[in-house]
Amino acid sequence: MMEHEFRWVCGHVEVYDAAGRFCFSADSEREALKELEDAA
Repeated sequence: MMEHEFRWVCGHVEVYDAAGRFCFSADSEREALKELEDAA
């Protein structure tokens, strides 16, 4: 599985790939993890 970094920004989570590129934002880490699972 590709590694991702979560960054909290102004009350939401931004998800970046291993190369530091922005992928998407989510309301919570749980939502971000769900979105990553669904994309896999």
